[in-house]
Amino acid sequence: MRLIDLAKIIRTKNSGPFIITIDILFKERNIYYKLKEKNYFSKEWWAKIYNINIEDVLSVIYFDPVFAVKANIKRFIPSGDFGDTDVYGAQQHAPLLEVEINENY
Repeated sequence: MRLIDLAKIIRTKNSGPFIITIDILFKERNIYYKLKEKNYFSKEWWAKIYNINIEDVLSVIYFDPVFAVKANIKRFIPSGDFGDTDVYGAQQHAPLLEVEINENY
């Protein structure tokens, strides 16, 4: 099953000039809790999806009140610096749009 089918919101945003925050808010409580229980969205998972070093995944936070998982990853070009193509960090969710979630989660 694709992540985009399980989530009602997938978004990214700046969390300062050096960090991107990625939010996934799930449609269904039971799916969120199953994935959380297995720590499906580990630092290793984020590093693999974004093809970055695990050390560049700064944190992964589960937020139960809205069935969400949040990751903070290091920006490789500071926001607004020469070469930055997404000043607001709002377009960094693209790698998540075709992600398949193992149905045995």
